[in-house]
Amino acid sequence: MALRLSLVAVLLLFSAASTTTTTAAAAQALPADCPDKCGNLTIPYPFGMKKGCYLRKEFFINCKNTTQGPTAYLMEGNIIVTNISLDDGELQILANVAEDCYNAEGNRTSSFRSWLELPLPYTISDSKNKFYAVGCDTYATMHGLLWEDEFITGCVSVCYTRGSVDKKSCSGAGCCQTNIPSGLYNLTVRLNSYFKHSYVLDFNPCSYAFIAEQGKFNFSPTSFEQLNGTEGLPMVLNWAIGNERDACDGAQKRKDLACRGNYSMCINRPINESGGYLCRCLPDYEGNPYHPDGCQDIDECKTSNPCQNGKCSNSPPGNYSCSCHKGYKHDGMNDRICIKKTLKDGSHAYCVSAGFLVSFIGIAWLWWGNKKRKFIKLKEKYFQENGGLLLQQQLASHGGAVDTTKIFSAEELQEATNNFHESRVLGKGGYGIVYKGILPDNQVIAIKKSKGCVGSQSEQFVNEVIILSQINHRNVVKLLGCCLETEVPILVYEFISHGTLHEHIHKKRSSLSFELRLKIAAEAAGALAHLHSSISTPIIHRDVKAANILLDDKYTTKVSDFGASRLVASGEAGIQTVVLGTVGYLDPEYLHSNQLTEKSDVYSFGVLLAELLTSKVAVSKDEFLASIFVASMEKDCLNQMLDDEIVNEGTIEMVKNVAELARRCLRVKGEERPTMREVAMELEGMIMTKHPWGSADHYFPEETEHLLGSPNTSKDYSVNVDGGGGPGTASGSSMQIDMSMSSYADGR
Repeated sequence: MALRLSLVAVLLLFSAASTTTTTAAAAQALPADCPDKCGNLTIPYPFGMKKGCYLRKEFFINCKNTTQGPTAYLMEGNIIVTNISLDDGELQILANVAEDCYNAEGNRTSSFRSWLELPLPYTISDSKNKFYAVGCDTYATMHGLLWEDEFITGCVSVCYTRGSVDKKSCSGAGCCQTNIPSGLYNLTVRLNSYFKHSYVLDFNPCSYAFIAEQGKFNFSPTSFEQLNGTEGLPMVLNWAIGNERDACDGAQKRKDLACRGNYSMCINRPINESGGYLCRCLPDYEGNPYHPDGCQDIDECKTSNPCQNGKCSNSPPGNYSCSCHKGYKHDGMNDRICIKKTLKDGSHAYCVSAGFLVSFIGIAWLWWGNKKRKFIKLKEKYFQENGGLLLQQQLASHGGAVDTTKIFSAEELQEATNNFHESRVLGKGGYGIVYKGILPDNQVIAIKKSKGCVGSQSEQFVNEVIILSQINHRNVVKLLGCCLETEVPILVYEFISHGTLHEHIHKKRSSLSFELRLKIAAEAAGALAHLHSSISTPIIHRDVKAANILLDDKYTTKVSDFGASRLVASGEAGIQTVVLGTVGYLDPEYLHSNQLTEKSDVYSFGVLLAELLTSKVAVSKDEFLASIFVASMEKDCLNQMLDDEIVNEGTIEMVKNVAELARRCLRVKGEERPTMREVAMELEGMIMTKHPWGSADHYFPEETEHLLGSPNTSKDYSVNVDGGGGPGTASGSSMQIDMSMSSYADGR
């Protein structure tokens, strides 16, 4: 393995060196003999470097002498701490970089999986970090834990020549990036390649993957060389006191509250991050709220000179008074402003007072008018940034085809969600938040509010609006409208209450019989066939997966997440485009050629059929379900792959028919796969054979209930969002490939 760069070189190279953001007043260790410095790093309480100097064992900082000088490590492990923030409850650390290198013979010369294990209440900050992968023949996955659930995400980076590397951004050609979920505390980063870097070996023999603080890594073609041997990059961790919900109340009842200062207060940390609580100084105080004497009154007279023509005297808390200099007096309206003594009689004073009143009214009127103009300009600014102009152009080009889509005002959606109250949150993820909304007519809606939408993301937002507005199919989630005048764009969907197919299959939310799985597959296939061949401008979904198949209370299928979808001009065989999709579902032909066709959806649907038959995830560690499913059929050992419940139902012949259909969908060459319409017709025919009185489109609710087994009766549930999903739903652990493909539940 190449010689690792020194930590000092790493810090200089990626601008990671920083001093603690804790103020001098806040940077207090406990009294007595507790040291507060490890090299240049200040160690404030509740952290400490000696027994008796830290609050709990997870706040122990182990200061070791290394070749680079005194270095701070978190507890007894090997995680290097480079910055501590009390105000934000954050640590900056150095995180390992995963590496995967090959030689001309196709043999691995270097392979390193990075890993990180954190004790709660430490979690990886989803707002300050991103997951990056660098290389031209690279797919990277990140496996972690969200509380007790396993989570997988990742991205793919493909380029064929040095000239095809995107030199300006990390967009999938040489570098890819994706957001991470909130609350992640245990992870392993894995790397692999499709062609062992054989066609890019001369300029890119290695792949790299890592989580890094945003702004600390900026991709360029020189990153291939710079990352060679890099030992660590800056990552931000969240921390808190404890990890329970409503932690402030619990700590106060137990009388072990860590907010020790006389002027400190307790603030609960969101439960989806880590739970627990942080301490803050009361308003107008500053310092270390964990230290018994930490919070001190802010002396406004020292921080600024607020008195005009007078002397400032501090008066806690958060107050001061002004005594006017000789020849000056208080202006009568503000005792902090001193004016010259020029008027002697009361009439003049009255005129002055009246003048001040008129001036005040005039200034207030101007201020209100200016604020209103700024608010209107701000709305216009948000409208443009969120793709409003692009949306108008698209509307014009489609001849008003989306006139039925409602444009919601920000006020309407605030009212529907009780001002986006925490209690209305259906799910949170790396891309944003999904809220449950209730309109004045009591219609329940799902509102997807992204964390940000710039550049290509605004294009994805507009793309989803345009595409969904043109589709009217019972098995496609319905877009009700959007809002463009807020800081981040908002999409409004029909509310789908019963989760994603991924959750029902892999988290056993309810027992799905084979017949019900067949019905779901047939309805999904029918919706995709409709997109491909039954509308004037065909649509390629581009991200078909179990997490994007939603189910309502009657287990009716709803295909969702059209942010990555593409319209195909009539007569075109496909589109040359950047690879987007989800690892495990990606069409290998599309991945190799960048040519997106309708058969790409067919391949992804084949993976979905394999999931329905086996109840196995599309990718697990480095194994792809598509590969092992096809191999099991070739070896005539399909029964070992099937879900036990399906085998026990005694419908093995029909199961084999579905498995054979899945294998045809998973053929490497797209031209050898069936069309989506042929797939839908075959599945419909199987249902007709089983139930000659009706088709998948006419399944009766009472029969559906008979097929459910023991359904979960919960009406609402939280959303595990970074694997995709749809309106008001949860998603599973599938690997999201690109920011632009985040699903409804990701809050794109």
